[in-house]
Amino acid sequence: MRCDIDARRGDRQGGGMARQPATPPRPPCQLYLITPPVLADLEAFAGLLEQALSAGPVAALQIRLKEASDDQIRAAVARLAPIARAHDVAVILNDRPDLAKAAGCDGVHVGQEDTPVAEARRIMGPDAMIGATCHDSRHLAMEAAEAGADYVAFGAFFPTETKETTYRPELIELTIWQETMETPCVAIGGISVDNAAAVAAAGADFVAVSGGVWNHPEGPAAAVRAFNAVLESAF
Repeated sequence: MRCDIDARRGDRQGGGMARQPATPPRPPCQLYLITPPVLADLEAFAGLLEQALSAGPVAALQIRLKEASDDQIRAAVARLAPIARAHDVAVILNDRPDLAKAAGCDGVHVGQEDTPVAEARRIMGPDAMIGATCHDSRHLAMEAAEAGADYVAFGAFFPTETKETTYRPELIELTIWQETMETPCVAIGGISVDNAAAVAAAGADFVAVSGGVWNHPEGPAAAVRAFNAVLESAF
């Protein structure tokens, strides 16, 4: 995902500044997977992850286990990271830059109540990927970009059962961000095969999906194939 983000930056200016008037065509939106919030059977989920990543391109896997202990998170990273990296998928841990660094993750995703972006960068180092939740706020996103975030995440765009949500941005926020800012953006929240094309067309560089893949009626491999088909057709 680091290479994907760098490619998307292209000729844009750094530090969250506005783009130059002429920019290259935007690459297709890519899939960013998030684990279910609870992994009751880590070995079984490892099998599902292998199926999903074998089915088509995925930019990143975020390991998001809010209620798990540190030992459980370390075990999840140790089991899932090799599968992800075998498919050239970046491994990002939610919330905890200290644990992400210790576990050898490629990056960390922080929320507004978590470690600040600048501190996460200090902990993780210059080569790590840092993502930041920005809800429905371009102001928060600009602050995160200025602090050195590699991507900003907006959402939840649609109702979701994966987590409780308060913010509901409009798709136009993605368009405005894409047209004016250089830092890639991730759309999250209730994204499904049915609405992913609209999200991508609005301006998302990545769509973050959890239930839309793991709860797909035909299984995660079919879901990844379906998502990639609609994302590729959105341009």
